[in-house]
Amino acid sequence: MSRWKLPTLIDHTILRPDATKVEVLRLCEEAKTNGFTVIFVPPCYIDEAVAAVADTGIRVGIPIGFPLGGHSTKTKVAEAVEAVQRGVTVLDMVLNISRLKSADHDYVRTDIAEVVQSTVDVEHKVILETCYLTQQEKRTACQLIVEAGADYVKTSTGFGSAGATVEDVRLLKEVVAGRVKVKASGGIRDWKATHAMLEAGADRIGTSAGLKIIQEWRAAIHQQE
Repeated sequence: MSRWKLPTLIDHTILRPDATKVEVLRLCEEAKTNGFTVIFVPPCYIDEAVAAVADTGIRVGIPIGFPLGGHSTKTKVAEAVEAVQRGVTVLDMVLNISRLKSADHDYVRTDIAEVVQSTVDVEHKVILETCYLTQQEKRTACQLIVEAGADYVKTSTGFGSAGATVEDVRLLKEVVAGRVKVKASGGIRDWKATHAMLEAGADRIGTSAGLKIIQEWRAAIHQQE
């Protein structure tokens, strides 16, 4: 268990629609106190979050085309460019699920690639929302994401009908074959689930339960000593 430096693998996240500025600023403080290196906040709080973690090495991320993925490519690009100009260095964009399910693969690839190419100096993850996809669609999505030049495939937004599963993490890890990394997100709320995702091959974990997970992880390590 101690082979993972767990706080550095967690994207400490608050994206609830009713999240307040006080809660966002608390998230920033939690990141500084607990060693989280990436935080995800609603786009309307970019300025506050960037200021709160300035000079700490903590990276600020936001979602793009969230949570449904059906925004136009031009809108996704505009979201991404504005965010980067304001200090964001991690972008998690939602794949165009409808276009994928319509087998419009060129559109999906281009949609991703234009965001990547418009913000070349930051990290890009692409959210599949696996709960809505067939096994073949997941495989196809991974290939398109690789071809578009993103850095990660990601399982879920956390707002779909289901979140990350061990089976999906294994599948994505197999398909990308080391060409990009895998982020598990959606419904991961304790150390047991986190451990299972990491064992399945996840490179990062997205969760709003980061504090609870870290506490349980530390307790598990202590019990083994």
